[in-house]
Amino acid sequence: MSQSPVHAGTRIGHVHLKVADLDRALGFYCGVLGFELMQKMGSGAAFISAGGYHHHIGLNTWESKGGSPPPSGTTGLYHTAILYPTRPALADALHRVLSAGIALDGASDHGVSEALYLRDPDENGVELYWDKPREQWPFGPDGKLAMFTKRLDVEALLREREG
Repeated sequence: MSQSPVHAGTRIGHVHLKVADLDRALGFYCGVLGFELMQKMGSGAAFISAGGYHHHIGLNTWESKGGSPPPSGTTGLYHTAILYPTRPALADALHRVLSAGIALDGASDHGVSEALYLRDPDENGVELYWDKPREQWPFGPDGKLAMFTKRLDVEALLREREG
């Protein structure tokens, strides 16, 4: 059964994460990454954003206060991807992460984007990335998108921040 594609303007509006410690999560997402706290509901939930939007990320302890991450090999969220508008903005995010002593799990050039991979304090996967301009995306001879994964030069990315 073939259906028409979803409307082209459709996008992911926000992600809502279960966390063990709300203040610890806020320390990471606001203190390290720089998101703005829009509203906090006691010690149970908080809503944070970039640029004054009502919320891009919701955090709650409703079912997870003091909990531990799910064991390896189970289903669940692989990562939350945070899209930065430019390469220098991604370089700034990298600087924030490294300055906070947070290790990267990886850093990749996917042809269409450059991405940094790490974990939040609850071991949720986090991808920080920017999309390259569409005219730089790799396409095969058949005209189809040909994404790839190559090592990202993190030092060159950091210099982008300084430039």
